[in-house]
Amino acid sequence: MRIAHLDAFSGVSGDMTVGALLDCGLDLADLERELGKLPVEGYRLRVEQRERSGIRATKFVVDVAGHAKGGHGHEHPHRPYRLIRRMIEESSLAARVRELSLRVFERLAVAESKVHGVDPGEVEFHEVGAVDSIVDVVGACWGFAAHAVDEITVSPLPLGKGLHRAAHGPLPIPGPATAELLRGFPVRLGDGEAEMVTPTGAAIVAALGRPAAPSEPLVVDCIGYGAGDMEFGDRPNLLRILLGTRAAPPSIDSLLVLETNLDDLNPELYEYVIERLFAEGARDVYLVPIHMKKGRPGVLLSVLCDPERRDVLAAILFAETSTLGVRIAPVSRIAVEREVREVECRYGRVRVKIGHAPNGVRNVAPEYEDCKRLAAATGTPLKTVYQEALRAALEA
Repeated sequence: MRIAHLDAFSGVSGDMTVGALLDCGLDLADLERELGKLPVEGYRLRVEQRERSGIRATKFVVDVAGHAKGGHGHEHPHRPYRLIRRMIEESSLAARVRELSLRVFERLAVAESKVHGVDPGEVEFHEVGAVDSIVDVVGACWGFAAHAVDEITVSPLPLGKGLHRAAHGPLPIPGPATAELLRGFPVRLGDGEAEMVTPTGAAIVAALGRPAAPSEPLVVDCIGYGAGDMEFGDRPNLLRILLGTRAAPPSIDSLLVLETNLDDLNPELYEYVIERLFAEGARDVYLVPIHMKKGRPGVLLSVLCDPERRDVLAAILFAETSTLGVRIAPVSRIAVEREVREVECRYGRVRVKIGHAPNGVRNVAPEYEDCKRLAAATGTPLKTVYQEALRAALEA
């Protein structure tokens, strides 16, 4: 599972989120092409490299009508939520980007409706309805989609303090809509000397994220920093996004073991018995040498199966072996998340089984029958084909 963790020690905003996602290797030109699918004009995108407390970060800037976001002199037009929703719904944005963007604006509209006591469909966005804020929201959603993020986790958020001037007049920090959006998220009241979480940042967090659990395991493969506009005396004004993977927790299966002791079955028959058991849904079949009464050597034949396959598999044991009885015992099995992929090595295509351990370690095993087939077809030693398939799988 692909995870994006928002380490929001200086809060979160829409432009900081986009900046951090770009900092993790995305191309601004790709973002420009995606945003070009919206019926929004009169802006230009650029990125700058900033330094905060010695940390290099990406500053995402939206220039609107000659004024960069955060500058002075341009007014925010009012856009109703229903207009923005229709704009996104009717656009040719990628399906995932469109879905995430709609979720963010819907969550924001619901919060604004509670604050102002109106129906969500009648909500008028002020600052958030401006071009730069629309670009920030859709840009952040594009960034998460481009990084193939499955889940977003968020650290405790500093809320700041003081007052700021908005379209409705002076408002406390955090603003009422921001506070409404952050219901259910851990916050630090009074932490920060200004507005630390903007409405767009809160909407992205509330619609797409969840609070991070303590000691949640994450195998990090990329770290991006997005810079904010202001400089603070007590911390770098940065949003840090950690991208990585987390294997799904092991599942616990309730299975059965069917087993029988055999000391008089022709050994040539075991291969056929095992093939039939697998064909009828056995999870695993194995033979163990044992010593039976009167010192006779024997074989313990064990079958691992789902409970619903019990009678079918037991019938095969009675029909195809010399047994007079089958023992049945319930067992629990812990199983990690697994998948089967095809990889291309220099000898041909090979299926590989990949198990994802909870600590992020991958166990990779090429499919024996595929390697055997390629070895026979190319005249290559089987172990060489196996090694090449394993190398291709680890590099994929």
